[in-house]
Amino acid sequence: MTKKDMAKAIAEEMGLSVATVTEVIQRVFDGIIEVLVDEGRIELRNFGVFEVKKRKARQARNPKTGEAVMVPERSRVRFKPGMEMAEKVEGLAAVKR
Repeated sequence: MTKKDMAKAIAEEMGLSVATVTEVIQRVFDGIIEVLVDEGRIELRNFGVFEVKKRKARQARNPKTGEAVMVPERSRVRFKPGMEMAEKVEGLAAVKR
């Protein structure tokens, strides 16, 4: 599902314009990004937690040449699903098998 598909579904359900819903969805995403940049963590109850984690610098190998290269420290966003989401997704996985 894309952001556009999500906006269409919400717009139909709530009787709003797709443009309005798309703008709201984008503002939510922008807000999440802003909080991650400023605070490094955002917890959305029953959904999950987004958290910025540092990955240490490490030595890797170029697969083409075999040469050792240094990979610098990086920041990555980690997502841990909330209990309600995890239970629903796990229930879907059991049904589809």
